[in-house]
Amino acid sequence: MSILIDKDTKLLVQGMTGREGSFHTQTMIDYGTNVVAGVTPGKGGTELMGVPVFNTVKEAVEKTGANASVVFVPAKFTPASVCEAVDAGVPVVMTISEHTPVHEMMKCYYIAREKGTRLFGPNSFGVISPGKCKAGFMPHKYFIEGNVGVMSRSATNCYETVMMMSQEGIGQSTCVGIGGDMIPGSTFIDLLPDFEEDEETEAIVMIGEIGGSEEELAAEYIKKYVTKPVIALIAGKNAPKGKNMGHAGAIVSADGTGSAQSKESALLDAGAYIAESTSHIVELLKKIL
Repeated sequence: MSILIDKDTKLLVQGMTGREGSFHTQTMIDYGTNVVAGVTPGKGGTELMGVPVFNTVKEAVEKTGANASVVFVPAKFTPASVCEAVDAGVPVVMTISEHTPVHEMMKCYYIAREKGTRLFGPNSFGVISPGKCKAGFMPHKYFIEGNVGVMSRSATNCYETVMMMSQEGIGQSTCVGIGGDMIPGSTFIDLLPDFEEDEETEAIVMIGEIGGSEEELAAEYIKKYVTKPVIALIAGKNAPKGKNMGHAGAIVSADGTGSAQSKESALLDAGAYIAESTSHIVELLKKIL
């Protein structure tokens, strides 16, 4: 099993005919993902890489039965693309671009929740269930099938962790890019029930970072409802207060809110294992599994 996407996923790519969209669509097809449609307004009726292109998401869903979308469009067009996918009834939507306007993303967040769409990103690397389906731009050669669920706000930290896991023969059930922007469509607490219920997942890795309260909220849920071991890494311990560190959402407030210390304290209290580095995550997994 896996969560969100699997071998039965019918993926559509919004912005498929653009430079990034076409490149990564080819890598997803090569991986074995069932890419059934592309959407680029004005290019409907054409084909690219043997995949039909439609003018609208609604038409693509009606003609192909697409049940997931990955959005490869510039940040300023992301909100409209997300709303179009949600209105068309796509159940899982992943947004790639960074720095989507915050006020627009707030609208997308609530619209998606109201319609029941699982929205990931902005600034997400996508979702991959190794050996089953890849929806995004992650370097899939580092991922292998296994029993550890991974969710991360950082793409690079996730890749590094997964590479070291795979080198030790520790595979992944599903890896999810939460996204590093200030208003993500989904957070850790949204994914914890999925991993808890997934029979294939035996342990959960949560790669967080400074800023926001996602990790503290996840800690509350873990304490009450999660029975599987959780290993957490909080990146950005040495970041100065009030200064963004890479991601738009990675900022410690002047009053200390969003600090690594507060997050680690909450997670420790919830019974999670705290990793000091990506390599330490692998060391802990080897002891736990």
